[in-house]
Amino acid sequence: MRRIRAAVTGAVTLSLAFTATACGGGESGQATPKTLTYWATNQGSSLEVDKKVLQPELDQFEQETGIKVKLEVIPWSDLLNRILTATTSGQGPDVLNIGNTWSASLQSTGALLPFDAKNFEAIGGKDRFVDSALGSTGVTGKDPAAVPLYSMAYALYYNKQMFKDAGIAKPPTTWDEVTAAGKKLSKDGKWGIGVEGSNLSNNIHQVFVLAKQHGADFFTADGKADFTSDGAVAAVKQYIDLMATQKIVAPGNAEYAQNQSLSDFAKDKTGMVLWQTPSQTFASQGMAPEEWGVVPAPVPAGKPGQDKQTNSMVAGINMAVFKNTKNLDGALKFVKFMTSDEEQILLNKAYGSVPPVKGAQKDPAFSDPSLTVIRDTLAGSAAALPQVPEESQFETVVGTAVKELFADAAAGRPVTTESVRAKLEKAQQQMPKK
Repeated sequence: MRRIRAAVTGAVTLSLAFTATACGGGESGQATPKTLTYWATNQGSSLEVDKKVLQPELDQFEQETGIKVKLEVIPWSDLLNRILTATTSGQGPDVLNIGNTWSASLQSTGALLPFDAKNFEAIGGKDRFVDSALGSTGVTGKDPAAVPLYSMAYALYYNKQMFKDAGIAKPPTTWDEVTAAGKKLSKDGKWGIGVEGSNLSNNIHQVFVLAKQHGADFFTADGKADFTSDGAVAAVKQYIDLMATQKIVAPGNAEYAQNQSLSDFAKDKTGMVLWQTPSQTFASQGMAPEEWGVVPAPVPAGKPGQDKQTNSMVAGINMAVFKNTKNLDGALKFVKFMTSDEEQILLNKAYGSVPPVKGAQKDPAFSDPSLTVIRDTLAGSAAALPQVPEESQFETVVGTAVKELFADAAAGRPVTTESVRAKLEKAQQQMPKK
């Protein structure tokens, strides 16, 4: 999955949402059997790009079924707050996309339709989906709260011409090599690597992986928050130090939250970026495929793998149905349509992601070398974020702590182990007590 919601309102909204046991359907409550409302995630370079990708498919669905789908593409900065508000206010859609890391959190509200055997049968069967993608659809042992729609993982993208101009012979595969390359690239107004310092979910994705590489996690085995372990603190500091001490990230990146780092990369302002399947965005910015390369995201040493060699979280987008939709039959037909082999091939090609549907993965389009990196990462070196009810709160409080630390680094304030630990301790105090 990708990105975030506003931190200021997040804590209030979350506290309301997690006391809810069901949701209402304002828009869906007004729906007729021939109408659906659909909240889509911003997968492309802009909301308008997503509308251009999706609207023809919604028109096709209407031609096939007679059901009109009202589309709204929601920015990642607003999405989770919008969803959580819908679970308490009753003003929600019939069908929606969610970041796969939110599955357990939203499942705990009781707002989403469980995909039991009957509902899976209605969309073509559970065995059509890749097992790893199903692993991020809710709490283990419960019926999934959503079904996979797009699969993604992080990789390191690099600007070939900038590397050549800087005399860098090969792309980095370890963090030491990233730092060395970044220092060669960071001159004359250009920078080594881009980050999205105000993007809470992206912050979480990066520090979660770094924590794995430091032999730590942000939750204990029984699901309790554990933000202040030495490994977690070291992970956050390592990420902030890309700006604070290594100085290979532009200070302005502390304010980035809406894919500006991808724009900088495409415009030759930044030599590297860690991202999930950004090829469509690069193309929209005028960057040709031959101008960039991709390698697995870095590890401390050696090759990507499990445990301390983890180099990505399991990323992706799931599709969910609000439980109280007035058009359940239409909603399930729409989910079946969007997860059909034909639509999976078309949509994942458009977004540069990998289909979580087995039949669609066999299409030759997904044997492209850049997608092979993603598939290999998902298969062998990616770890799922904890599927715990408090996961979205974790994104808010720790993601905000990282954002504040980037702001300190950008302002020239010292970022020390002690200051990082203090921020994470404050974040842990904001989590619900078990």
